[in-house]
Amino acid sequence: MAEFIKPYNDDPFVGNLSTPVSTSTFSKGLLGNLPAYRRGLSPLLRGLEIGMAHGYFLIGPFDKLGHYGNRCSFAGGFSIFSWANYYSNNLSIYVWKCVFSRSDSKDPLQTSEGWGQFTAGFLVGAVGGSGFAYLLLANIPVLQTAGLSLFP
Repeated sequence: MAEFIKPYNDDPFVGNLSTPVSTSTFSKGLLGNLPAYRRGLSPLLRGLEIGMAHGYFLIGPFDKLGHYGNRCSFAGGFSIFSWANYYSNNLSIYVWKCVFSRSDSKDPLQTSEGWGQFTAGFLVGAVGGSGFAYLLLANIPVLQTAGLSLFP
């Protein structure tokens, strides 16, 4: 066990966050395919993909655990639309703190125009993803009967 636990570069005062899990090829491949780190993706498409995932997966807690419980699913849908608008406004405010402090960045997401595209894509994606999930939740009985009639 002593050969595994050694100071980084034999210097006990230098830290290293590299672990067998974080440096494995599986972890690097999985994280490299996330839209935040994928190469060649424009800020608009990056925001759209991230927003769609957030809107789609957050509609369930807002719908089932919201203020009205399981009585009114429209309230859950409206809550997620409000959340998407609120979060997009927060992303727009965040740009003033971080992006404008760097003007010579080569990454298009680090410019004010790129961050604006990311925010717009996030808003459209979150509303679209949550709208799609809301339609699926609202039409579960129809989808179940359609699925049963396809496979008699």
